[in-house]
Amino acid sequence: MRSVLSDRAQSTLATALFVGLVAVVFASIVAIGAVAGAPAPDSSADDGASLPAAAQLQDGVSEEEYVEEVPEEGDPYFEAAANDGSWISYINPRDEYRSPYLGDGSGKICVTLLNENGDPVVGESVPAATVTVPTGDSLEWHDGADPFTVEYPLTENYERPLDADQFGTNESLPQGSGYLDSHCIEFHGLPEDGTIEYGEAQIEGEDAEDIELVGYIQKAHDTWETDIDPLEAAEPYEQAGGWTYYEDGSHGQAVVVLQLDGDVDEDGSDGGDDGNDGSNAGDDEDDNGTDTSTGTDDGDGDDGDTDDETTPATAEADDVPGFGPLVAVVALASALLARRVAG
Repeated sequence: MRSVLSDRAQSTLATALFVGLVAVVFASIVAIGAVAGAPAPDSSADDGASLPAAAQLQDGVSEEEYVEEVPEEGDPYFEAAANDGSWISYINPRDEYRSPYLGDGSGKICVTLLNENGDPVVGESVPAATVTVPTGDSLEWHDGADPFTVEYPLTENYERPLDADQFGTNESLPQGSGYLDSHCIEFHGLPEDGTIEYGEAQIEGEDAEDIELVGYIQKAHDTWETDIDPLEAAEPYEQAGGWTYYEDGSHGQAVVVLQLDGDVDEDGSDGGDDGNDGSNAGDDEDDNGTDTSTGTDDGDGDDGDTDDETTPATAEADDVPGFGPLVAVVALASALLARRVAG
């Protein structure tokens, strides 16, 4: 009797061991499949979701929006703000005072370059373009204003690429959106009965054809209003073209509004020549026979070729360390169970 019970106990133990190991193997295979099938994180892919709202990636533009917040109080480029909250000013390196000082006449002339979406840019897509605004005798004393020239890209030619917040609104600011959008010259010390003159803007250079002159926005004497759309507010030169100061109204501003008009494809690219005729659009291969989906050079230009046929996303279960010994233990338990059943 004792021998029979022992055999039964062993058979029961072998059966339990087999069932338990089968469950472990099944769970392991499921886990292996989940890990192997999960795509690896792509640190190079960024759709802009993690970026500030003002810096979201854009489609259908030849140049991304340039985002730079205005200087806050205490910053070296913060200048002053009115006690009554009517205006705020930031330091501009192209700001000069007339010597001799002839009066309280002051103002600025700016150029704003917008992309196809209407957002400010610094001209990185038009590096061979220069904008010239003649000013004549009225500002000949100003080193940067006879004429006023703007060379693109601004980031490579000026200490402050953008130095003014001419457009937009922000509840916490008396003027502007809180982001710089224009490149300007400023001037002070002119007679209050004097006249500021400027001519039509000239766009020159190889990339000039990619910039459209939208128009001019001018406001003499009174506080500049930033709550306007520059594309809608811009007027022909004949309706601007200069202003005359008068007593107690000595500040004037004018903005030349430009907009990129590059060759932008429907897919959002800038339409530049990529070295092919477009017949391989949508392929994962570049012009040098490199499979861009894996980053490996296949040498023959065939789609889908890689140097290693096994990738982390398609690894087989038997490539996982410890999988082979686990299967061997299950086989041994199965043999023991079969022997007990047969005996």
